[in-house]
Amino acid sequence: MDIKTEQSDGITVLFIKEDRLDANNSEELKAKLRHLFDSGTKDLIIDLKEILFIDSSGLGVLVSGYKNASTSHGTLKLSNLQSQVKSMFELTRLHRVFDIFTSVDDALQSYS
Repeated sequence: MDIKTEQSDGITVLFIKEDRLDANNSEELKAKLRHLFDSGTKDLIIDLKEILFIDSSGLGVLVSGYKNASTSHGTLKLSNLQSQVKSMFELTRLHRVFDIFTSVDDALQSYS
C-alpha cells in the first residue's frame, strides 16, 4: 500500500495513494496506524481523496484506528471522501462517529 506521511504542527497526515481500501490492503493500513499510535502519535488525519471504493474491511480498519486514537487520548479525522465512499459512511452511519472534513486544511484548522 502506498501511504505518504506528512507532519503539520504536531499532527500526522496520511495520504493513501490507492484507489481502493478493501480486504486486499486494509491490513497494511492497520499495521501503519498501529505503528504510529505505538510510537506516540496522538492526532491523525487520513486523507481519502484517491479512494474510490471502500468495503467492510476498510471501514473496520478506520474504526479500529479511531478506537486506538481515543484510547491514547488522541483523534483520528478523515478528509476528502469521494461520493461513493461518503455513501458507505452514511449507509453504515459511521459519518456520525468520525469527524469528516472536505479538505486536509479544514481538518488541520479544526485543531486550532
